[in-house]
Amino acid sequence: MADVEPELSNKQKTEIAKWFLINAPGGEIQYVAKDLRSVLGNDDVYNMAASEAFPLYNRSHMICLNMPSNSGEVLITPYSQLADDEYIDLRTAQVAKVDHIKQVCSKVRPATDEELPSPYVEEYRCALDAELMKYISEAYPKGVCSVYCVRGKDVEEPGSDFEFVVVISACRHSPQNFCNGSWRSVWNIEFRDEPQLIKVKGRWQVEAHYFEEGNVQLDAEHECKDSTLFQSPDETAISLTNTIRHHEAEYLASIQASYSVLPDTTFKDLRRKLPVTRTMFPWHNTLQFSLTKDISRELGMGK
Repeated sequence: MADVEPELSNKQKTEIAKWFLINAPGGEIQYVAKDLRSVLGNDDVYNMAASEAFPLYNRSHMICLNMPSNSGEVLITPYSQLADDEYIDLRTAQVAKVDHIKQVCSKVRPATDEELPSPYVEEYRCALDAELMKYISEAYPKGVCSVYCVRGKDVEEPGSDFEFVVVISACRHSPQNFCNGSWRSVWNIEFRDEPQLIKVKGRWQVEAHYFEEGNVQLDAEHECKDSTLFQSPDETAISLTNTIRHHEAEYLASIQASYSVLPDTTFKDLRRKLPVTRTMFPWHNTLQFSLTKDISRELGMGK
């Protein structure tokens, strides 16, 4: 008699559901949540998984939410988080209360003086934020950015070190066309007064998901380091923005270059030279095919 598999406990089901939610592609967690809720058939298990997974997902994907009464936007990141459901927007000096599962801001309040950087630090932060907004408007049609002071926000005058984190988030969701994509970059910027130097470290992640009659995903990460001189707020902002622009543009160019040779390299490595149809795949003509009907017809597998 075959052994009967024991039923999963609610804790195990919660952990599995949480994994699926956290690993949902960008912009698709609500679709995954709907299906999970139906499959689980247990609201208690689903609610527990959702309450833990949604905040992690929202912060890791750095989603942007509109604040009530069109008073601004707030990025949901580890750097803007003040409490479990409170996130600060330094551009408007407001703190938004967030419903993570609904992915909306329920209300806002003014930020307190203790939650804001000192005037000296804010001068540098505001100048960099202004320059970055210009760059984002040119490079990312649906991008947003913010600058946070993560160390030394109480510095009142030259002579001490402080550190910024620049967050850039851009996404293009088109589920009606079966594709979604996002770009997320984080730049740590250390202002060192003694050598009058600014150390820059960037890391970013590119995601894409194409799911028309299939499931094709891209998940690429990259890191870089650089430095520039500690100057006046305006000069520093321009120099840092140019540094970020250079490295991100260089990486995007490398991605485009790799895709231009994809049919001659990666795609060929993914299949045998002579498939089960005993027909050579026409690599010289790949750009004219779709992922489904055209290839099937060319290989004689269509109806």
